[in-house]
Amino acid sequence: MERVRGGKIKIEEALEKLKVLPYQDLGFAKIDTHRELRRHYPEVIFCPGKTTEQIIHIVKKMREAKSKVIAVRAEKEIYEAIKEILPEASYFEKAKIVAVGKKEKKRSSHIILVVTAGTADIPVAEEAAVTAEILGNRVDRLYDVGVAGIHRLLDNKEKLFQANVLIVVAGMEGALPSIVGGLVSRPVIAVPTSIGYGASFGGISALLTMLNSCSPGIAVVNIDNGFGAGYMASLINRIEVKR
Repeated sequence: MERVRGGKIKIEEALEKLKVLPYQDLGFAKIDTHRELRRHYPEVIFCPGKTTEQIIHIVKKMREAKSKVIAVRAEKEIYEAIKEILPEASYFEKAKIVAVGKKEKKRSSHIILVVTAGTADIPVAEEAAVTAEILGNRVDRLYDVGVAGIHRLLDNKEKLFQANVLIVVAGMEGALPSIVGGLVSRPVIAVPTSIGYGASFGGISALLTMLNSCSPGIAVVNIDNGFGAGYMASLINRIEVKR
């Protein structure tokens, strides 16, 4: 890219250079404060395994760098600790997500539909839905429409057909994404959950069912990974906006 007169660089070139600037090394964590510039989404704090003190220290440094803060799998005690230093923090209790900073403006009128097989799958589904909403997407929900009563799904076929991307969350045997994938012409992101009796092996049965689906157009994320599904669905929606 050509430089402007006086040795200064153009804004576009400066932004490209900023994308690869160093992280902040806190000793126990290395914060990628420029991830939002590269990926349009900030680094996310995965709370399990971290102490409250570590989480608070990370949050402070991210806000000092003017980065939005997203903390997933955050229990209410973590939210309350964050809110003490950042009163503007919001808590999405079902999703167990803490968010600090402005939501992304709606980037697309396209709908991301989050579907669950059962009510017990809702916490993982909400993690996906809230993630997509924070990223600036229009999200609709369709819960408890699993294969044990398939008429519940078919009664809501208009919602299925209106969606641009579908996130389908299921435990037990994990069959619902295959059903949905056989009905719609849009990408389906399957999320296996750890819900089920002993032979479900903590979600492995659902995961294998989804990976072995004969319905084309289905991608599978890891067990209980609602965040990953919401993020991927948002990336797909962003491609549609760019077009």
